[in-house]
Amino acid sequence: MFSIIGIVVVFGCIVAGYLMEHGNLKVLVQPAELLIVGGAALGTVLISNPVHTLKQMISGLMGAFGSSKYGTQRYIDLLKMMYELLQKARKEGLVALETDIEEPDKSPLFSKYEDFMKQHHAVDFVCDTMRMAVSGGVEVFDLDQMLEADMEVHHQEANEPVSAMSTVADSLPGLGIVAAVLGVVITMGALGGPPEEIGRKVAAALVGTFLGVLLCYGLVGPLAARMGKMADEEHAFMQVLRVTMIAFLKGVAPIMAVEIGRRTVPGHVRPSFTAIEEACRGARTEAKAAAAADAGADAGADAAVAG
Repeated sequence: MFSIIGIVVVFGCIVAGYLMEHGNLKVLVQPAELLIVGGAALGTVLISNPVHTLKQMISGLMGAFGSSKYGTQRYIDLLKMMYELLQKARKEGLVALETDIEEPDKSPLFSKYEDFMKQHHAVDFVCDTMRMAVSGGVEVFDLDQMLEADMEVHHQEANEPVSAMSTVADSLPGLGIVAAVLGVVITMGALGGPPEEIGRKVAAALVGTFLGVLLCYGLVGPLAARMGKMADEEHAFMQVLRVTMIAFLKGVAPIMAVEIGRRTVPGHVRPSFTAIEEACRGARTEAKAAAAADAGADAGADAAVAG
């Protein structure tokens, strides 16, 4: 939302200032110049990037116009889910997690957290890590190093479309100069004609430079920066998962592992200690209610068989 507001502010202020100087908006409408600058920029994207990066760019641009997915409530839900998972592992043993981590889509535990299930990389990150913990044979230190490498690879991949967008932004002023030079070439061919015609052609040439600089610093560059921040937010989210799981596997109690994870949440969205404590208390209450319901169902089944 703020990205859209920012774009409106940028273009609105430029147009308003231009009109305050009694400029003519029709002069800025130069489809040929826009085609040269925009088309050439699109061509550079196609030349320098593989198909999967292009898909990531489209996805990243769509996400840049929305709000952040990683708010305080998202982290509360994440830490609550991790508490439930780790508490189950502590009470019933790591082997009890096999049904959850092998088929997370069918897991009663994971299915309660729809937002988390939509983030497939995070789901695989948790399930694959706990699967290795269940299998055994891997030291916690080595597992931590593997998680760090996994996060680094994913973060680098997430930054590929950001680098591509930054490259496009850097090329736009130069492409604007190309459009301006072509306009000057056309103008030189019209020398000797009416002054008004020469003036229009010079104005059209300058609009090419204007478009290149404006799109670079007012649109594409900021969008690339926004995409980079989105990648950093996802990396921070994964870091919380990593720290929480490693703390538990080192022998820390689930509630303390969750607290360690909370301390790694970025400060501006970090939930309070009280909020996490209440969420974990709610998880314990839900677990007791579910256990009581299961016990009642089993008792009813036994009575029916006895009858």
